[in-house]
Amino acid sequence: MSDEQKKSGNRCNEMSGGIYGMAFLGAAFYFISHAATFWTGVLGFIKALFWPAYLMFKILEHLNL
Repeated sequence: MSDEQKKSGNRCNEMSGGIYGMAFLGAAFYFISHAATFWTGVLGFIKALFWPAYLMFKILEHLNL
């Protein structure tokens, strides 16, 4: 693998990490701002961490894969 290909792959990983980070912050803000108690806020934070996995699960379930 050439240096050019390695650099290109790293940029792709950085970009997807940034997108995930922005989505995490948005989800955390949404769930925590709608929390009525401290513990629902904690649950909202946990949901913000794991919602991408749940989304992929539902998409694959819908596609019958």
